[in-house]
Order: sequence, then structure tokens, then C-alpha cells
Amino acid sequence: TLKSSELLNLELQHLQVINELQLARAAYKREKKLHQEGVIAAKRWLQAQANYTVLRSRLNETRQLLKIAGLREQDIKQLEKNHRLSSQLDIAAPLAGTVLQVYVSIGERVNALAPLFRIANLETLWLDISVPQQRINQIHVGDRVIIQDMPVSGAVFLVTRNVNSENQTILVRANIDQGLEYIRPGQSVKVQIRQHRTRPMFKISNSALASLGGKNYVFVRKGKDFFAEPVEILGRDGQDSIITGDIQADSEIVVKGTVVLKARLSGLGGDE
Repeated sequence: TLKSSELLNLELQHLQVINELQLARAAYKREKKLHQEGVIAAKRWLQAQANYTVLRSRLNETRQLLKIAGLREQDIKQLEKNHRLSSQLDIAAPLAGTVLQVYVSIGERVNALAPLFRIANLETLWLDISVPQQRINQIHVGDRVIIQDMPVSGAVFLVTRNVNSENQTILVRANIDQGLEYIRPGQSVKVQIRQHRTRPMFKISNSALASLGGKNYVFVRKGKDFFAEPVEILGRDGQDSIITGDIQADSEIVVKGTVVLKARLSGLGGDE
């Protein structure tokens, strides 16, 4: 509950506009009738009409100012009904949730735009993840996010475009949809991102990779022949790499004895 002298001024202005509008409405109806009877000129009736229209807009303006000040619709209707001014304003939460922080204390003076409480709806929690910018091409909307050592997971729904200049990371945001009761707002956690892909992924030795023209290839056996297939490197783990590409799940990838195949790829520049 707040007390505000400014609220009194707004209420007074609103009531004054109501009174002026009542007079303008009566004058409008009177001038309209006189004009229809030919007693007065049209200009006089149009002036009364314009004044009535302006005051109707002014009334809507003062109602909006009262709402911005914090009055609810039922409070404004009560003011218009009984014309009773009050400097007391009851603050109501705009949404159902949990009070996370209180910014004011009893008896304290606050500014019009000062925050009073921090309220959150804990039925939905977002997880903000800082991903190194060199790895951002590996993250996609729909990837699953697993929090380490906790039965909590979610799905990526936003990958931002801008880079944090302080730590060269990109914000990735996930919506927690499992294990919500095990996590709290503001908590720091470690996560793993499991990529959601329609193409299979393979973990192979780095020796199986061949590079040409800025692209990476692996050699796939098809019958008695070997073909170079372009692949995308998703990550590295010691002497191994995790790759994906247009390769069937049951394909045979050459991981040993690739020296001759690499030489043929470099010499011919083809796909065999």
C-alpha cells in the first residue's frame, strides 16, 4: 500500500473532466436541437460538437493516466461513482508467481518508476548458456540440454546472433521441461548439449580424415571401391573426431591405411 499526493492530483483532474464532459454533452444536445429547429447557425452547433469530442478524448486520457499510476479498473469506476478522492494506492501483482526480491521497506519514499518487488512465474524456467563463439555452428534449435548430476533437462529454443565482447561467447537459451522441481532461479550449473540431428554421427580416428580445399573428407567402402565423402567435424576428443555427413549408419569408414587414398584425393581432386 502506497500513499501518493500525485495520485490525488490525477484523481482530481479526472473528476474535473467528468464534470466538464457532462456540461459539454448537455450543450451539444441543446445546440443540436436548436440547429435542427433553425434557431442557430451550423457553426455554433459544430463548435459544441467539437468541444464534446475533445472532452471525451480527454476523459480517456485521464483514465489511462490513472491506470498507469496503478489504479485498477474497479477502483476507477468507484472513483467515478462516489467522487471520493484517496491518496492510498493498493499495489496488486500483475501476475501469479513467487516474490523473489523486495526492493522497498515500510515507510520508505519511492520514485514513480522505482521497482518494488521482483516476481517470477516458476512454472517456466529458462536456462541461459554461454557457448564459445567458435562452437556456435554446432548448436541448433531443438538440441537437448542436460544438467550434470541432476535429473533436469530441456530443449534449446533460441540461439542469439551477437557475441559477448567480454568473454567471446554467444547466448543460447533453453526451456526446462523435465525436473523443474530440482532447480532454482539464479543457480549456476554445468550442462551438456546433445545435438538433435537427422543425420548419424560417427566417432573416428583423426587419421581417417582427409582435407582438401578447406573441406574434410572420409573414405567409405562401397563394394570393392572407395569413395571420398565430405563430412562436418562436430568436435574433437583427443585423437578422435566426431563427424556427420551424408553417410549411411552401416557404412564402412576407412580408418587405417588411408595414405594412398589421401594421395589419390589430393592428386585427382575427385570423389573416388
